[in-house]
Amino acid sequence: MRAVVYERAGGAEVLQLVEREVPPPGPGEVLLRVAFSGVNPTDWKVRSTTAPPAGWQVPGQDGSGVVEAVGDGVDPALAGRRVWAWEAAAGRPWGTAAERVLVLAERVVPLPDEAPLELGAALGIPFITAHRCLTLGESAPSRVAPGSFAGRTVLVQGGAGAVGNAAVQLAAWAGARVLTTVSGPEKGELAAAAGADVVIDYRREDVVGRVRAAAPGGADVVVEVSGANAATTARVVAQHGAVALYAGSPGESLTVPLREQMALNAQWHFVLVYSAPAAAKAAAVEDVAAAVAAGAVRAGREAGLPLTVLPLEEAAAAHAAVEGGAVGKVLLDAGSVRPAAPGGPNG
Repeated sequence: MRAVVYERAGGAEVLQLVEREVPPPGPGEVLLRVAFSGVNPTDWKVRSTTAPPAGWQVPGQDGSGVVEAVGDGVDPALAGRRVWAWEAAAGRPWGTAAERVLVLAERVVPLPDEAPLELGAALGIPFITAHRCLTLGESAPSRVAPGSFAGRTVLVQGGAGAVGNAAVQLAAWAGARVLTTVSGPEKGELAAAAGADVVIDYRREDVVGRVRAAAPGGADVVVEVSGANAATTARVVAQHGAVALYAGSPGESLTVPLREQMALNAQWHFVLVYSAPAAAKAAAVEDVAAAVAAGAVRAGREAGLPLTVLPLEEAAAAHAAVEGGAVGKVLLDAGSVRPAAPGGPNG
């Protein structure tokens, strides 16, 4: 089998495509025949700064494919199932950028036959992060489901990014009125395709004015991509509203007007999916799986999430694309799962 590995921290050039023996699954593990591996910002950030504890690392937290074998203690019915994987490489050397990978059974989720494998690889970290951001506030619903956000306004800052797109799709499915900000007309079209009701070009429009015109009471939930937006976000969050910040640069800080936020009883939260409570991640996985089963979340330009698909041989280019801010989702095609026959599952 072929696998992308790196043995030291560094730039994308440290990634190598090597031949490895197919590993047998141990207790609690499955052997996943990978179709697609999703590339996330944490993949290149960790690769750039952290030497692999095991001496080698296959990158890739997210992926999709078919379970080829199961280890002791794993339901045998999983064998042969199409699945999506999340946090495959969290605390483990086996990421999804390979033809075969070992994944903890608790981190694979059945993927309906009608759901594209490309979608499966795009779920994981972005959708679990978006779910966490949407449900953190004490006055927000704790689950994302049809109608759970009815009557609420959600503002997604940066609705054309991977997490932003996930937040828009999930919030729209749950019945929220969804507002989002973008940096230009093309990204605005993507955010609208994802399901946003109001799209605001922050480079050309008054964000506060547009939000208050659409939602005079403000946003009940703000999914925030940058601390640089804090001053604006503080002016549009509703009474008892919640802000969840999921991204930032090293050394970045934010400043908010304390007394005004106290008067609103507003809540500001900080999100890193890898260290989120296990119960929160379990709820997110369950809700995202339900949304997939309902056909409520999609991938591709028509869903506001353009896909860039590269072969394993171009893993370095994939990492560089994500580091460079590629719009949409970048996937690696492991080439290990044949396309489905019409009306049938992949295998």
